[in-house]
Amino acid sequence: MADGGYQGNRHVIMPYRRPRDGSELPAWQHELNTVHKRVRARVEHAFAHMKWWNILRNCRRERDGVHHTTRGIALMHNLTKAG
Repeated sequence: MADGGYQGNRHVIMPYRRPRDGSELPAWQHELNTVHKRVRARVEHAFAHMKWWNILRNCRRERDGVHHTTRGIALMHNLTKAG
């Protein structure tokens, strides 16, 4: 999930944009944008916590460091949820 800065990238989910003619979005697109905003906020808060705990700060040196770190954290989180 991404914000408007990733336009043209087919690999991310972006919110709907207002049409160029200035008309409003349909209600269903507005509702999906609201859900998108809530989910992104949770993800951004999770990244902020990982930075606070110094988990992601040291991954900048490695090429795939952030990717492997977040996959490992997600796996541990899912294992604790599964019991």
